[in-house]
Amino acid sequence: MEAFTSMAVIGLGNEFRRDDGVGPVVVGLLQDRAAQHRFAADTVFAQCDGDPGRLIELWDNTALAIVVDACFPPSAQPGRTHRWDAATGDAVRTAAGSHSTHGLGFPDALRLGAVLGRSPGRLIVYAVEGADHSMGVGITASVARAVPRLIRRIEADIEQHRAHSDGPQPGRPRAIGLAGRDAPPAGGQAETLP
Repeated sequence: MEAFTSMAVIGLGNEFRRDDGVGPVVVGLLQDRAAQHRFAADTVFAQCDGDPGRLIELWDNTALAIVVDACFPPSAQPGRTHRWDAATGDAVRTAAGSHSTHGLGFPDALRLGAVLGRSPGRLIVYAVEGADHSMGVGITASVARAVPRLIRRIEADIEQHRAHSDGPQPGRPRAIGLAGRDAPPAGGQAETLP
């Protein structure tokens, strides 16, 4: 296995499905900020439709992968954002799961990446509750209001990671498992952003 060298911020979703496009929106804004030299050159910003193979390619051999996706739980509070950090435990669950617009996707990529030994060294997941995943462009106002706070939090994650770059050693990525798709995390650090 190659050494971990970079970070990836990956926006999952479909920008033509309203709030499902929050991941690509966040990554696009972060790319604009990167153009102003706010991030190191080895930070990769990418959009992905959730295909497990493409997702694994994007985070393979990264020291830190940050994934941003929309979720659509039954009692959604549009704009509410959940953060899971696998660094403090061995399991990650996502709210995106069965309430996502992706058929196969993020949970499948986690499982496959773990089996293939192609998981990121550290994984942080942000799931933003959405209101509308119908066809159309543009995220709703409730979700848009959460974006600036989310960008600041991701920037802080990147800065913290750079400051503590003694993270996972090459060849010894953390195990990442899924215990369920829509429940609160059983392991790792979880929080709901205000």
